[in-house]
Amino acid sequence: MGTPDVDGDAAASAEQPKGRRRIAVLFGVAVVAYALDLVTKMIVVAKLEHHAPIEIIGDWLQFEAVRNAGAAFGIGEAFTVIFTVIAAAVIVVIARLARKLYSLPWAIALGLLLGGALGNLTDRIFRAPGVFEGAVVDFIAPKHFAVFNLADSAIVCGGILIVILSFRGLDPDGTVHKD
Repeated sequence: MGTPDVDGDAAASAEQPKGRRRIAVLFGVAVVAYALDLVTKMIVVAKLEHHAPIEIIGDWLQFEAVRNAGAAFGIGEAFTVIFTVIAAAVIVVIARLARKLYSLPWAIALGLLLGGALGNLTDRIFRAPGVFEGAVVDFIAPKHFAVFNLADSAIVCGGILIVILSFRGLDPDGTVHKD
């Protein structure tokens, strides 16, 4: 039997709370993104659906209730079940990756992705026309662009942050590499 590695045990115990804090940040960001998405969609369905769009900045930005069974720009409306499976897979991958997470920026990025994926997955599961075939509620309508929601915004912002972190060489485990 060897002697206990006191320095290794101390380092491991110091990293464990740091890793837990990063996981808490990931899930905290996800809960905020998810809650904001749900609340805004509930308001849109209650107050804006079947009504004229609301002009926010002239005709450049409007709030307009739209049901979208497809992906961005309404592409792939016949593949709603596939988008549901992809969202569920993203959620599982993020949950598994969370155990190895020691980077605050990655925790924020993955939290945004998780919250956005949960928001759109909730629509796809619980909204008409049926389970796993539901249409996502979109309402942010910039002129000459796709109508989207806060879940979409969280996903895009999380994705952009991941690209930036990857180009900077920062890994989810907190290590930095130079290629």
